[in-house]
Amino acid sequence: MRPASTHDAIVIGAGPAGTSAALALARRGWTVAIVEKSVFPRRKVCGEYISASNLALLERLEVLDAWRAEAGPEIRRVGFFSGDIGVEAPMPRAKSVPAAGDGFGRALGRDILDSLLLDAARSAGAEVFQPCRAIAIERDGACQAVRIQAGAASSRDEATILRAPVIVAAHGSWEAGPLPTQLEKNVRPSDLLGFKAHFSGSTLPPDLMPLLTFPGGYGGMVLADHGRMSISCCIRRDVLARLRGSLTREHGGQVSAAETVEHHLRATCRGAREALEQANLDGPWLAAGPIRPGIRSGYDGDIFRVGNIAGESHPIIAEGISMALQSGWLLALELGAAASGQARREAVGRRYEAGWRELFSTRILAAEAIARIAIGPGGGPMLRAVFGNFPQALTLGARLSGKTRAAPGFG
Repeated sequence: MRPASTHDAIVIGAGPAGTSAALALARRGWTVAIVEKSVFPRRKVCGEYISASNLALLERLEVLDAWRAEAGPEIRRVGFFSGDIGVEAPMPRAKSVPAAGDGFGRALGRDILDSLLLDAARSAGAEVFQPCRAIAIERDGACQAVRIQAGAASSRDEATILRAPVIVAAHGSWEAGPLPTQLEKNVRPSDLLGFKAHFSGSTLPPDLMPLLTFPGGYGGMVLADHGRMSISCCIRRDVLARLRGSLTREHGGQVSAAETVEHHLRATCRGAREALEQANLDGPWLAAGPIRPGIRSGYDGDIFRVGNIAGESHPIIAEGISMALQSGWLLALELGAAASGQARREAVGRRYEAGWRELFSTRILAAEAIARIAIGPGGGPMLRAVFGNFPQALTLGARLSGKTRAAPGFG
């Protein structure tokens, strides 16, 4: 066992939620440790779109210029591809942005975004333990002790202890594990599994971000950095199993889940098929999940939750990165303004949970309703009728999903 080191806060997970919290706290003079199990850069299942409502926050985090230099084109139109129809409408312009031309969001691959944010946190003074896995959290007097182990989960390397009064769980909701903040992974036929891939050479218009619906699932496409088109989607476990079995029998050999998803998209959604017709797969398909939409506890016993472990929206509204960044920032604002002591941190936890729900609960519930329609029986034809006759509903939906709402502290 290596000697323990003490910090003001330990952040478990270096995605946008964890690094936004770590960056903001480090810039306030906190000593911060970040524990990240993966080696960067790494690709991740994610829609990769960042709403313009986050640009003032990125500027405050001092990463906006780097983000601008790497991100894809501005997304000025929102669309809907389902069956044989394609509909589009204007993307609403965000307010409270750093400059007059910054009213629209853009997409940036997580392999670039996460590295950019982590490098900024390291430059701000955060101590980064990577690749290291947190394997236990235990009370240690006035602090919490986090046991971390270098390398893979099966590694026999000697453990290190990190101590801090504040723990920030930013490890996401998709991976089961030994930590008290990690969720159990129960397999259900109705589970939604996430898939994501990059393609080069797509004909998707550079300023358009369409929502896709198809039997058993939904997804989205957007042109990200360096000409890469990012496509991400969710599909029910039972639907995927049925489709995969049919394809395997048809081809006389095993067909992968990723191949099944891509075949299903091309076969059932003309807009996706046309966008992919001349495109080439750039790297492998990725899979994750199941996703666990819903609102969870944001604080319990000096452990604060940020990102989708605090609460998860159906990705049908493309607000995952926005919610991650803003939840980490919101927590840092509350922690930075509070005096020390466990009683004070409990008050911070209550304020943070209330602020989190005010920011995100409406969009989580709206996303749940839309996703249920999209996946349910007759959902595709219903949405085609709505958006086909009222394209302006796409603009309204983008506004209701939070794409024009300023990050906390910037309204």
